[in-house]
Amino acid sequence: MTLSGAPAVKAALAALATPERAKASAWFFKTGPGQYGEGDQFIGVSVPQQRTVVRQFEKLAFQDIEKLLVSPIHEHRLTATLILVRQFGQAKKDSAQQLKIVEFYLQHLHGINNWDIVDSSASYILGDYYLARPEQNAEWQKLLRKLVRSPVVWERRVAVLAAGAFIRVGIFDDTLELAELLVADKHDLIHKAVGWMLREVGKKDEKVLRQFLDKHASVMPRTMLRYAIERFSKSDREHYLFFKGL
Repeated sequence: MTLSGAPAVKAALAALATPERAKASAWFFKTGPGQYGEGDQFIGVSVPQQRTVVRQFEKLAFQDIEKLLVSPIHEHRLTATLILVRQFGQAKKDSAQQLKIVEFYLQHLHGINNWDIVDSSASYILGDYYLARPEQNAEWQKLLRKLVRSPVVWERRVAVLAAGAFIRVGIFDDTLELAELLVADKHDLIHKAVGWMLREVGKKDEKVLRQFLDKHASVMPRTMLRYAIERFSKSDREHYLFFKGL
């Protein structure tokens, strides 16, 4: 019997899986009790291997992608998300199809539930969609504010990473506003995401980053600050860390 759809994707991944990698991934993604990835399951397939599966099933239907996104297996969800990213990129001249992918993505955020799945998709689907449509800025702002206020850490991270798409073209307002809203966030994965995006702002315009730091460094979480100043000289890093009292 020849498999197709979601069962075929799962079979292709299973053929590449190794127990050793599964064990290492479970440790790396903090799946223990009380950790951020608690309950996530791995079969042991590398990201490059998953990308070969993505190319094989790039035309997978939404109904099958949905079946993968509700799987407890991490590689099923990541592969499904990477298929969506690939489909979005291939639909550059099909605005209607891109919108369908954006809507599907937002309706299935429950499956975008670990940092690598977020980071592999938010910027390339949500960010790129709204970056290309400045006339929909009001809708974009509404979406960002909804996500950044979510009690779900992954949805807050989606907001931060999606806004990062705008940094590439020198638009920093969204990232800076989200960073201000998330300065008091309690989750380490948000501290890392915000610090990372602030560092990206600094690559484009160091003056903008310094202005933000001069205002907020004293109250920024340590991890967020350290990520943001990573590219600074030793003396400049020490200046901001002293400002923070570290």
